Amino acid sequence: MITLRKANERGNAEHGWLHSNHTFSFAGYYDPKHMGYSALRVINEDRIDGGTGFDTHGHRDMEIISYVIDGALEHRDSMGTKAIIMPGEVQRMSAGTGVRHSEYNHLQDKQTHFLQIWILPEKAGVEPGYAQKSFANDFGCSDMVLVASKNGRNGSITINQDVDMYVVKAQDVGEKIFKTYPHRHTWVQVIKGEVRVEGATLTNGDGAAIDNVDVMKLEWSKDSEFIVFDLP
Repeated sequence: MITLRKANERGNAEHGWLHSNHTFSFAGYYDPKHMGYSALRVINEDRIDGGTGFDTHGHRDMEIISYVIDGALEHRDSMGTKAIIMPGEVQRMSAGTGVRHSEYNHLQDKQTHFLQIWILPEKAGVEPGYAQKSFANDFGCSDMVLVASKNGRNGSITINQDVDMYVVKAQDVGEKIFKTYPHRHTWVQVIKGEVRVEGATLTNGDGAAIDNVDVMKLEWSKDSEFIVFDLP
């Protein structure tokens, strides 16, 4: 079974410097039919104008992942982390017992375009943590690349939840048979290009929940970029 979440159905927020689309309910956008999916709580597609960003603010008990599509995202937090996140990199901040951070467009004259992803942790009250890694060389294979997992296998960054997060940044047309299980859930989020999932075609900004299938066939066009979440 596949349930589509089309890009033009998402919530929208315009703050002058920030242009955001919300797949699930977030801040001033509330839709009781779209409060999250399994452990996924937030997928925001954000565009931040040059030299602007989110001032210091706090989080607790959330796994927060940033995936930069274009531009450069500057991060600072109360753990002492100072970092610039670039395309091809994945960042994870475990808020746990509490952390404060800021995020700014590191560029003065160009938008930074990124996905902000929140995942509910397996348990509350963990020690805050940070991880960041470049997968740019791996993405050149035009296959599914595991970028985050609970146990950090295959060089992925760790996350405090039984979630596998895969990225495809395709150089060529491709396809994949992805093993699923009845007790698991799958979400596909398309960044750009065209992806066919279980007979449905997804394009820029579209998402889809896939349930109760044993295997899932993915087909994608050249230069497609998308994320697959294998969820509890």
